[in-house]
Parts: sequence; structure tokens; C-alpha cells
Amino acid sequence: MTNTATVPKMDTPAIYDDLHRKLVTAQFDHGEKLKSEELRHLYGCSANTIREVLFRLSTAGLVAFEEQRGFRARRTSRERQHDLTQFRILLEQEGASLSMKHGDIEWEARLSAAHHKLSHIEGKVRRTGSVENVLPLWSSAEWEFHDTLISACNSPLLRETYKTIYDQFRQQLVSRASNYGYYVDNIEEHRAILEAALARDEALCRQHIHDHLARNMIS
Repeated sequence: MTNTATVPKMDTPAIYDDLHRKLVTAQFDHGEKLKSEELRHLYGCSANTIREVLFRLSTAGLVAFEEQRGFRARRTSRERQHDLTQFRILLEQEGASLSMKHGDIEWEARLSAAHHKLSHIEGKVRRTGSVENVLPLWSSAEWEFHDTLISACNSPLLRETYKTIYDQFRQQLVSRASNYGYYVDNIEEHRAILEAALARDEALCRQHIHDHLARNMIS
């Protein structure tokens, strides 16, 4: 874990959200042991609260539990990353296609606004070459854009499943070694997805989503 500064005392949902954020933004190394006693002191809560939160994170696929050995941040593997990427592509393509059919001008406005924020942040990263300084902001904006893209699909189950896969995908991908999953082509790729979605060009949007993510699959 890269940041061990004590945070103000939190309730259980806030602890869950904070640990969730840290797990998908490389604040824990892949496979790192999550020490309940350290976390209990960090958050100023009971051991039972930490255990409850870690079990919830294990059901979300971000934490692994081993009997007698405790909890660890999920390990990475090329095979798992390939599978998550493939599944994310399928879900995002379907969600975007449905959103293009059902989305109205308000959806278009929200998608354009989400892209504008993301593009501004990614432009700053491209100029400075540093992701780490804006990592939480960039991660939030990246999620907001892709979530907004599928937000008019009219399928709560699709969105719920997509969120689970997206988080697991990001955890697998994000590390210091991978520059936190940032690629210099992100700006152009996100713009291409946006333009195809606003043009209601389903085939082109599907292709751009695939091209944006396919580099993370085993060739």
C-alpha cells in the first residue's frame, strides 16, 4: 500500500468506498496482503467492520480470501486480463448500442460533458507526462465517460454487471509499471467513441470501443 496516512474516522460505507478506490488505482500492489489490524487502526474502526468490508470487496472480485491466510488484493494474470477485457468490450458495445437507440439530447449533453472533462485531464497528462499527480481525478473521469456512454441502455442489470467488470479490469490493468493504464492515444480513441455515439453510428462505435480496449487482450 502506497499511502498509509490516517484518515478521519469513517462509517462502513465510506471505508468500503475508500478501500475500493485504492484497490482500483494501484494503492495496493497486486497480491499484497491486506492486514486487518493495520486497516483497523487506519480507519479507526473495529476488526469486525474491516472484515465485513473485505468480504464485500471479495464478492466484488477485487479481494481474494484464503482460509487461514486472510485477504489479499487480487493477483494479476494475462489470462484473467484477457477475459475481463473481452467481457468488458462485449458489455460496453451492447450498452452503447442500446444507449444510441434510447438516448435523448440530455444523454448526448451528459456524454459530451463527461468527454470534455476527461479530454481536459488527459491533455494535461499528455503535456506533463505524469499520471500519478492526477490519478484519482483521471480515474473518476475515465469511469464517468464510459459509464455515461452506456447510461441510456435502459438495463440496470447490464450497468451493474458492467461496473463489476470495469472495476476488476481496472484493477488488473492499473499499476506503476503500466503507467496506471494510461496510453497517449487515449485522447483520440475517446474522441472517436464520442463522435460515433453522437452520430448514432452503431457499427463504428462498436469498432472504436473494440480498438480502444483490444490491446489489453492476449494476441
